Formats: sequence, structure tokens, C-alpha cells
Amino acid sequence: MDAAQALARLADYFESMTPQSVDRIGDFYAPNARFKDPFNDVRGVPAIRQVFQHMFRQVGQPRFIVTERIGGEVGDAGAVLLWQFHFHARFGLRERAQIIHGASHLRFDAAGLVVLHRDYWDAAEELYAKLPLLGTLMRALAGKLAA
Repeated sequence: MDAAQALARLADYFESMTPQSVDRIGDFYAPNARFKDPFNDVRGVPAIRQVFQHMFRQVGQPRFIVTERIGGEVGDAGAVLLWQFHFHARFGLRERAQIIHGASHLRFDAAGLVVLHRDYWDAAEELYAKLPLLGTLMRALAGKLAA
């Protein structure tokens, strides 16, 4: 399987991911794959599975929308997915819909399995700034630092 096919297959998996389909993550990741995001740095399918199981326990209605696929041409083992992560989170007494915009840098092996998955997204802007008390402080700090 070439990287373009692997990328399309992985994008489809993420867009349709459910708590039940997390168990199939080994169909997409090499046994010793590395996954890194702002909160996790793990290696191996069981640890990666746990990251996504945790996601389904922590937030309501999580859903990925892939907005762009970059790379994956013939002979290219790396690619990037641009995505939106939609979910519901409780802040105080209210539950609100949230969106995080991010990118995943991916590397595939010859079999089309992910060996490296590194997520990039701005936790300060996309998450911390939306929290009631911390958000006020983050916005004030951003205002002071802006040109």
C-alpha cells in the first residue's frame, strides 16, 4: 500500500471513529508506533489505543473532520492531515460545543501502517483560553504580548 492509500484509509478511520472502532487501531498503526500530542507521548498500539479510549471518556460527542490531506505521493512515506476536532465539554454548569484545529504529521512503513503520528495544535489558544478563569488570564496575557 502506498502512502496516499494509507493516508486516505487513516483519514476515513478517524472521521468515522467510535468507542468501538478504537479497538481496530492496530489495523492502522505499526506495533511500535509513536504517538505524540500536547498531552501524550506514547509508543505501541496498546498505549495509542488508550489515548483514544481516554478521549471518548473525557469529552462528549468527539468527532474528527479531516479538512485537508497533504503529501502521500508515490515514494513519499510522510504526510500531513489538517483536521478539526469537534467535541462537547462542560465548563462549570454549562456544556458547550468546542472545536480544536490541528495537524497530524504522519510517517508510514512499507505496509502502509503508521510508525509516527505527531499532532500539532495550540493548547493555549484552542483549549486553555476557553476555560472560564484561565481563559481570562490567557487573553489578557495575549493582549499584552501582541504587537
